[in-house]
Amino acid sequence: MTQQHSSRSTPLQTLIGVGLVLLALAMAWGASSVSSEAGYGGVGPNFFPWVVSIALLICGVLCVAHALTGGFRDLEEGSGDVRAHWKGFIWVTAGLLLNAMLITTLGFILSCALCFVLSVRGFKSAEGELDLRLQAWIKDSLIGFAVAAPVYWMFTQLLAINLPGLTNTGWL
Repeated sequence: MTQQHSSRSTPLQTLIGVGLVLLALAMAWGASSVSSEAGYGGVGPNFFPWVVSIALLICGVLCVAHALTGGFRDLEEGSGDVRAHWKGFIWVTAGLLLNAMLITTLGFILSCALCFVLSVRGFKSAEGELDLRLQAWIKDSLIGFAVAAPVYWMFTQLLAINLPGLTNTGWL
């Protein structure tokens, strides 16, 4: 790998920071078009997009500053393969596409839990640790449910943002 394409390349590091700044500005522009009308919890649906935009802007500015003053600090050599791991990519892509296709049928929690389970398969596959035993599927399903359920509850109950549910109770 040549120096200009290396992760230690100052122009590449600067480009990453500038990309983050541009992404933050694009997200802020999008957040400005979202209603700021406060929900049940006192914050509106544009609160999180603004938080993410500001955080990305700070990270982008810091990345540019680091790149221009000697490069990213304590940067380790990459541990990934030279080539893409297509089987892992397919697992993760399947999880994302199924989530998008099934969210209105299964509801937010179950479709996100399914996305989590398939993504774990993809990442584990890339590490050479793919476990297709039933016990692993159950464990990852429970973790996915445990992650998705509080997010669903926070958005629907605390922020009063409608997400598709499996039932009309507002809790699942």
